[in-house]
Amino acid sequence: MKIYGVTGWKNSGKTGLMERLITEFTNRGFAVSSIKHAHHTFDVDHAGKDSHRHRIAGAKEVILASRTRVAVMQELRGADEPTLDVLLARITPVDLVLVEGYKRDRHPKIECHRSETAQPLIARDDPTIRAIASDCAIETDQPVFDLNDTRAIADFITSDIGLA
Repeated sequence: MKIYGVTGWKNSGKTGLMERLITEFTNRGFAVSSIKHAHHTFDVDHAGKDSHRHRIAGAKEVILASRTRVAVMQELRGADEPTLDVLLARITPVDLVLVEGYKRDRHPKIECHRSETAQPLIARDDPTIRAIASDCAIETDQPVFDLNDTRAIADFITSDIGLA
């Protein structure tokens, strides 16, 4: 399984690029999965639904399965957040796993940058960032792509990790 990350500061365009890359790689015939890091509490089930009731009742893990989808919800209940490596070990093997966030992990990444956020480039201090996708010109030795040029970014990732 090949792994490639999309990182950047809040509101830099990460999720939009992830969505477009998943579509692009899928259209190219690759099996793609994704992992997204969240810095906040989130819910995938809703109050009153059976899965939510099981979780609130104290279940550590709830698996919801149907003919079209399986969802696994795991409550940490005070345990440490799983590392990216632990999550990757749980994922069904695919051609490519795109990872949003996890900026401190050591997998190769492309950094999203938007001028309006006025954030410094992470890439200046992080050798795992192989290129930058931006809405403005940037002075750097790394490749810089237009944030919306999904095809060129996908071509770069394909070449960078040897995805055949």
